[in-house]
Amino acid sequence: MTSFHTNQPSTTPASGPPPQCPAHARTGNADGLARLFGPEIADDAPGFFERLRAQHGSVAPVLVDGDLPAWLVLGYRENLEVLRTASRFCHDSRIWHCFKEGRVPADSPLMPALAWQPVCLFMDGEEHERLRVAITESMGRFDRRGIRRCVTRSANQLIDDFIGDGQADLVSQFAVQLPLRVVAQLLGMAEEDGPRLVEAARDLLMGTETAVESNAYLMKSLEQLVATKRAVSGPDFTSWLMAHPAHLTDEEVAHHLRIVLLAANENTTNLTANTLRMVLTDPRFRASLTGGSMTLPDALEQMLWDEPPTAVMPARWATGDTELGGQSIKEGDMLLLGLAPGNSDPAIRPDLSVAMQGNRSHLAFSGGPHECPGQEIGRAIIDTGIDVLLTRLPDIELAVPEGELKWVSHWIARHLTELPVKFTAGPGVTRPAPAGTSGNAEQSEHVLQGLAPGGPLVAGGAPGSTPAVSAPGVRPSWWGRLKGWLSGK
Repeated sequence: MTSFHTNQPSTTPASGPPPQCPAHARTGNADGLARLFGPEIADDAPGFFERLRAQHGSVAPVLVDGDLPAWLVLGYRENLEVLRTASRFCHDSRIWHCFKEGRVPADSPLMPALAWQPVCLFMDGEEHERLRVAITESMGRFDRRGIRRCVTRSANQLIDDFIGDGQADLVSQFAVQLPLRVVAQLLGMAEEDGPRLVEAARDLLMGTETAVESNAYLMKSLEQLVATKRAVSGPDFTSWLMAHPAHLTDEEVAHHLRIVLLAANENTTNLTANTLRMVLTDPRFRASLTGGSMTLPDALEQMLWDEPPTAVMPARWATGDTELGGQSIKEGDMLLLGLAPGNSDPAIRPDLSVAMQGNRSHLAFSGGPHECPGQEIGRAIIDTGIDVLLTRLPDIELAVPEGELKWVSHWIARHLTELPVKFTAGPGVTRPAPAGTSGNAEQSEHVLQGLAPGGPLVAGGAPGSTPAVSAPGVRPSWWGRLKGWLSGK
């Protein structure tokens, strides 16, 4: 068993030398332990995880920013063990020995993700349950038709902006924009706030030098939203959260809105881009029209297995000395959840080429008491948004060879940088606001009106979902024909 826990005095500077680790805990590079902020993971994240697995097994010692020690959980079963046993691995980051020893500077890019906040993400037990119930019950007030109307409207607006060009980058012009446009409306924010929020959220999660500033901007925007809704409430998630019987403080509401925005932006953006890539390149999907078995919900589920939107999820902290995956974990050690390597663990997926349709036991949405409460909203955004895109652009295809696509990775996720496509150019179809409305606020209210109470949100072609709108004069697409065939029309 390997242990790299060290008890440095509190005066140890954050920029000091990395902790000394046993020789058998090394990755083979000159600097010792593998760095999650280094070029190895940026250039080849999947290969990086597999090299760690080959050397250390299901739990590997790594270094995070500032050369601070952590454990990266690579095994599927080990991830579930950490996720499901809060008594051994808790969410309270204040017990991390690096925080206690003063080794994490205030401007560290780790701070926005790891510094304790008054949110359920950093809590366990009764207090977690109080906040979690408020979030899930407030989200439960949306119904699938209301969400899909909102997604359809936002997707059509984005497509209108580039349909006349005959080409587009579906990452920057669609996948990055759609989730936060929708979520901002669900939270009760103005649509024009979306672009800056997208920029701040992505910068924060990538751990750049300006991550702390981006986090401050995000919190200021959300605090202003809470103040506005305290004065005038509406049919939106923010107002429902504030009115919940759990009696959240304004600070608790603002911090939970931040978590919702970050999760929606990072996870849904990545998953939208990856699913679009699969739809455009995987022969199993294109062959569906002639008897194949890959549908859009199937493609989405496959992506959740193969490329979960969050590759590494921070974090849990050991409440006492314990053992995990053959490694000796010490009290106060930090464990990072390797969702991507856990999903590809050879112990549960010896053949990664086998399709995983119908199997939702992946780690993409975490697990245990802290499993993502907004996953069905995310599924609906992706499913409906891609449905609209394929219907509006019936002959869309990749504009470059698949082998030329590039990714960029950071310690939390792996992003497709561009997804260039081409299609027959057509006129933009600007859809007027629904009858009786004017302005963004009123449009959003119309979209969200009457959503409480609602049934469960369901991804896929659920009854009552709003159909995508085709541009006039566009021939029926292979996607439209497939949908009709599947529904018996």
